[in-house]
Amino acid sequence: AVATRRSSHAAVAVSEHRLHPPFARYAHGTVVEPHSQLVFTSGTLGIHKDGSIPESAEAQARLALGNVLEILRAAGANEKHVVRLNAFVTHRDHLQAYMKARDETMGGVPPTASTLMVVSGFAR
Repeated sequence: AVATRRSSHAAVAVSEHRLHPPFARYAHGTVVEPHSQLVFTSGTLGIHKDGSIPESAEAQARLALGNVLEILRAAGANEKHVVRLNAFVTHRDHLQAYMKARDETMGGVPPTASTLMVVSGFAR
């Protein structure tokens, strides 16, 4: 996730005649104001402080997004400052659970640029 501390973002307006509309709640592109301070987070898993991992993909996604928000808050930012989300799930069956968690966690703010990928696993 990338966030600005002092400004918010806006979706890039693209004619519907030029691009297929987004498949879910995301923007094809976002723009931030010049001279914005950026905060970059590392890959953040859905893992509790004690090392335990929730059973469901939705609970893991909700926890991972919550962990990102904790990092942003520590930097003086919040969910309205997120301009891009890159997310990874380990099976196509988890796509809907992730999108539900993302939309509920980030739903009160404009859609961000977002990429959701299916991968074979994570390093940890």
